[in-house]
Amino acid sequence: MPKACAHTASIVPVTPSARGCEECLKTGDWWVHLRLCRTCGHVGCCDSSPNRHATAHFHETGHPLIRSAEPGEDWSWCYADELMLVLRPA
Repeated sequence: MPKACAHTASIVPVTPSARGCEECLKTGDWWVHLRLCRTCGHVGCCDSSPNRHATAHFHETGHPLIRSAEPGEDWSWCYADELMLVLRPA
């Protein structure tokens, strides 16, 4: 039986914290893709980016779910359960 995500009930409507990776904007760094925390709205860069701020945000806060902030993408990732999900954007 496939594994299920135990965290989807924690998704709330959020407002993005920035128009790009919050930390990269502060330091003048760059990113490849953006991710949005589905708990607080933090915008961080993906794991293909040099700083991996979205994953760092998970480790700092424990917020388990992100979604792609890229236009046309509707997937989410649960760090805690290590699962990709296709959910409606919040």
